[in-house]
Amino acid sequence: MARYQFFTVPASNRQQYTFIDMASPTFLSEKAALLTQGFEVEEDFIDATSPREAVEKYQSNFLYVADEIGKSDSSYAAAVAMLELGKGLLGNKTRGD
Repeated sequence: MARYQFFTVPASNRQQYTFIDMASPTFLSEKAALLTQGFEVEEDFIDATSPREAVEKYQSNFLYVADEIGKSDSSYAAAVAMLELGKGLLGNKTRGD
């Protein structure tokens, strides 16, 4: 899995960005060039299997991180199981049913 570092233009609301594969032999020089051009490092790195996946994770505004953290917690799994059990018992009933 590759690790990507994202850079954004300040005050662009994360809409103007670029990224670099941190394993690239030119990573440090590319990073320095972007910082010189006014880009800022955007939070932490993103682990992804492809550049496309990295961009999707970046554009999700890191919601995937909260989901992954939740999935690693046994109480999260229990809560999801209870929710699914409730859905199964109640079906798709609504208050009007």
